Amino acid sequence: MEGFTRIRRLRRTPNLRALVRESHIQPEQLVYPLFITPGYKKRSPISSLPGIFHMTTDEASAEVEELQILGVNSFLLFGIPEKKDEDGSYASREDGVVQNAIREIKKNNPSAVVITDLCFCEYTSHGHCGHLVNGDVDNDSTLMMIVQQTLSHAQAGADMIAPSGMIDGAVKAMRTALDQASYQNIAIMAYAAKFASSFYGPFRDAVSSTPSHGDRKSYQMDTANPREALREVQADLSEGADILMIKPALPYLDVIYQTKNSFLLPIAAYQVSGEYSMIKCAAQKGLIDEKRMFYETLTSIKRAGADIIITYYAKQAAQLIKAGDFIA
Repeated sequence: MEGFTRIRRLRRTPNLRALVRESHIQPEQLVYPLFITPGYKKRSPISSLPGIFHMTTDEASAEVEELQILGVNSFLLFGIPEKKDEDGSYASREDGVVQNAIREIKKNNPSAVVITDLCFCEYTSHGHCGHLVNGDVDNDSTLMMIVQQTLSHAQAGADMIAPSGMIDGAVKAMRTALDQASYQNIAIMAYAAKFASSFYGPFRDAVSSTPSHGDRKSYQMDTANPREALREVQADLSEGADILMIKPALPYLDVIYQTKNSFLLPIAAYQVSGEYSMIKCAAQKGLIDEKRMFYETLTSIKRAGADIIITYYAKQAAQLIKAGDFIA
């Protein structure tokens, strides 16, 4: 039969499909989150994040070494401190869990890219992301706390710092403090558009950071506002951010796409805990093919424009890529 275009010619075999594939997931483009806890030689499963663990610094360092063999070279550190207080003072301690982990990982794996999450919700007794005044996070006094935490991460040897609290002026305060302290080469990955999302539940369980009162809608973004997201991105760009992150990823593919097409900086997207756990739980019930679904979701994030994907699936994806078994 003649007279129509046979686009299916290039779909006939796996190798033909691979030849013309437009979007590719590579291990070096993935960032693996690590949850650091005090102690030694402890690795405890996180019930809300199947397959993910709380790790002491020595275990985290060993995990980094294993991931680097698989081609994943970048890691985002979250800390669970020994104690929490009103202002999250343990976030800035020289001997804090994240600070110790930075030193241990860089000593044993110097080529690893160590990125630190900079926030206070894991460290405060109330679960909010800064200093409270009349029950709400006070922006400007929180900036002073951010500077202290920034410098403590820099002094410990972080390669990149990622402020996640959506505090106005955070990137400028950090960039100024880093430059003045001769840390000009430390990069900032801004949580440029972080939405007040229902997809954070498993993470909050993992770090015990659910707010004791209220919510975070006065500082995280309204889920209905993509134009405001671009304003947030522009602000962080103008203040000195090196990478712009959208969080969560899958519910905000439109924002990733618009950001990619509006700005020249590298774009990161965070496939957050709720996105990961939904796939895991559905797979455990036999409702979906886990490998195909997480491949499809990661590909959609990449296709929307993300240069970097932060995902709890980084290890599993890299294992499958190394085995040549990742592409559906």
